[in-house]
Amino acid sequence: MKDDRLSPFPSAGTDRSAVNRVPDTPQTRAPAYRLAFADDDFLCRDELRPVRLQLELLKPQLALDEEQIESTIVMFGGARIPAPAQKDAARTETLAELSRFYDEARTFARLMTERSNGSKHVIVTGGGPGVMEAGNRGAIDAGGKSIGLNIVLPHEQAPNEYVTPELCFNFHYFAIRKMHFLMRAKAICVFPGGFGTLDEMFESLTLIQTGRMECVPFLLFGKAFWKKIINWDALAEAGTISPDDLELFRFVETAEEAIEVIDTWGDCAPRDVIPGR
Repeated sequence: MKDDRLSPFPSAGTDRSAVNRVPDTPQTRAPAYRLAFADDDFLCRDELRPVRLQLELLKPQLALDEEQIESTIVMFGGARIPAPAQKDAARTETLAELSRFYDEARTFARLMTERSNGSKHVIVTGGGPGVMEAGNRGAIDAGGKSIGLNIVLPHEQAPNEYVTPELCFNFHYFAIRKMHFLMRAKAICVFPGGFGTLDEMFESLTLIQTGRMECVPFLLFGKAFWKKIINWDALAEAGTISPDDLELFRFVETAEEAIEVIDTWGDCAPRDVIPGR
C-alpha cells in the first residue's frame, strides 16, 4: 500500500477527516460542500457509472496485489447443492443426489490448496453457499486462504464463513465480478448448478473459444449432469460451434481425477484425451 506520508500534500483521508472540524453552517451542511469522493449520493448518480465500474475493478485488484495473489483456481457451481449431511432437506431428489459434489468440491479445494504456496493457484469462488462454500471450506481444511467474490442480490447473499476475510469482496456489477474470476485463472472447474453457473461457464468457454483468453484446464464435474442438460454434440452437428470446440473442456467425476487432468493438460486438451461422447 502506498505510504501517503511520502507525499508533501495532505492525503484524501486527512482532508476527509478535516471536514468534521469545520463550523456547522448551512453552507457546510449543504450536499454541494461534500468532498466528491466522500459523497455517497454523488457517487451513486447514473452519470458516475463509469467511475463505479472502474472502482469496482480496481479495489479487488489492489487488495489481491497487496496479498500477493498471482494466480487462481476458479470454482463455479450451484448455491443450492447441499452438503451431504443436509441432503435430506434438499428440495428435489436430484439435488440430494448432487450433494456428493459438495464433498468433491471440498476435497478438490483442499488438494489444490495443499499444493499452493499461498500466492499461486489460490481457490476463488463466488463466496456464497453450496459448491462455493465447499470450495472455501476445502481451502480452510488445508490451512490456506481463499477468495470469495460475492454479488449483491435481491435475496441477500451473505459470504460463507470459510472465505478469508481480507479476500472477501462484494460486487454490484456482474461483469466486473466475472472479470476478477478470470483475470488470474490457471484452471476453471465447473460443478453442477443453475442459471448463474451456466452463465459463468459459457462466458468463460466463449472467451477461450474466441481467443480472448488463453486455453486453461477447463473441467466439468459430473458428466451425466452436463450431458443431460446440454446437448453438446447437437451444437457441433448444427455447425453453430466447431467440433474442435468440444475439446476445450473435459468431464471429470472426482477431485483426484481433476488434479490429474490439470497436471497433464498441456497447452490445450488434445482430441485423444477427450472422453467418448
